[in-house]
Amino acid sequence: MKAFLDKDFLLSTETAKELFHNYASVMPIIDYHCHISPREIAENISFRNITQVWLGGDHYKWRLMRANGIEEQYITGDAPDKEKFMKWAETLPKAIGNPLYHWSHLELQRYFDYHGVLNADTAEEVWNLCNEKLKKPSMNVHNIIKQSNVEIICTTDDPVDSLEWHKKIKEDSSFDVKVLPAFRPDKAMNIEKPEYLDYLAELSNVSKIPVTDFASLCDALGNRIQFFDSMGCKLSDHALEYIMYQPAGLDEIEAIFAKRMSDNIPDELEQLKFKTAFMLYVGKQYNKFGWTMQLHYGTKRNNNSLRFAKLGPDTGYDCINSYSSSAQMSEFLNALNCTDELPKTIIYSLNPNDNAAINTVIGCFQDAKAIGKLQHGSAWWFNDHKMGMTDQMTALANVGLLSNFIGMLTDSRSFISYTRHEYFRRILCDMIGKWVENGEYPKDMNYLGQMVKDISYNNSKRYFGF
Repeated sequence: MKAFLDKDFLLSTETAKELFHNYASVMPIIDYHCHISPREIAENISFRNITQVWLGGDHYKWRLMRANGIEEQYITGDAPDKEKFMKWAETLPKAIGNPLYHWSHLELQRYFDYHGVLNADTAEEVWNLCNEKLKKPSMNVHNIIKQSNVEIICTTDDPVDSLEWHKKIKEDSSFDVKVLPAFRPDKAMNIEKPEYLDYLAELSNVSKIPVTDFASLCDALGNRIQFFDSMGCKLSDHALEYIMYQPAGLDEIEAIFAKRMSDNIPDELEQLKFKTAFMLYVGKQYNKFGWTMQLHYGTKRNNNSLRFAKLGPDTGYDCINSYSSSAQMSEFLNALNCTDELPKTIIYSLNPNDNAAINTVIGCFQDAKAIGKLQHGSAWWFNDHKMGMTDQMTALANVGLLSNFIGMLTDSRSFISYTRHEYFRRILCDMIGKWVENGEYPKDMNYLGQMVKDISYNNSKRYFGF
């Protein structure tokens, strides 16, 4: 029997072990999509206890605690940090088969040198050990990032953001990790939201372009894209229920926008037409500036309206949306491609049933302008576990080129989540190792090793132009 979480964790063949230890594990990390705070990086904060760095904002853990019957005061409420940690320690042993069990123990090993098992019996020991470690200068945010071998971080930022914290990070000569903004204009697109007009006022103020119609909305967004580009931005990101394509003439789009400006919510079809026009405009802008467009779809958010009213978004009440349409996805991409304005694009679906469809669609729009110009994004959110990652990469390999895949991201709000890259690399190496030892690919370690290094790091650095 293998030991729990030993050096060969998840590596079931000799080829896999060689690929991981000699090639994958030594590569730096490019975390091209996450939700960590640039302000906390700029201020180089330290954490008073393990709860702050581990449970704050982590809706993955919150969902498991709720499933274990933990009262909300110990999750997002005002219970003392130690009591929240103890409740997580009670929950974790029940999470067999869940990636959080592995992630949590990898984080304890890599950042706190704790090689035991966290449960109710060991919780006091782990609490004290971690908190003593967190008092050391080596555990401030800058040093956590550096010891994680992180080279580049892309945060997630609204168009109205001043990016003041990115400026401060850039000016700090003591910190050599690149921290770049990523453009997330969801609030400018979501015309149906009650707060939409308030947001347009904010966008008008920041851009110095009064937004009165769709044309001026585009001008204001173009102004902010130019500003983000000047700050080193190379990616956008969009949260969509699905990738829509419902084209309409400019006059109709202006009429829909005018309806919203008069404080009336457009109907569902009008919303789709507006959002299509919006996405076509920003997609062309991304192509102009050489950015990559990330499309995250397949989510139904904020399902628990009672909890949403109390806690707000991103608190653990989202689910997979089963609606998908490869036809609309391909039509949207084709509309940009017809005018040679399709940017590099990464497509992620929260629904694992979409894997094959995504891979067939992106294969229609690859060209020589960029290797792997369209990417099937890594297994996302509810899929970033062993099965989900293996299924996503296998589907990509089946009909595309796994070797050109740009690999993993954390999509996290935690500074100690970089072990997710290790977790991904172990699964990647194990999958390839099995293929090799099953006689499905020759054991050419020079080529295989380079492939693993590329997927782990080189491909993303080349793809984004960092």
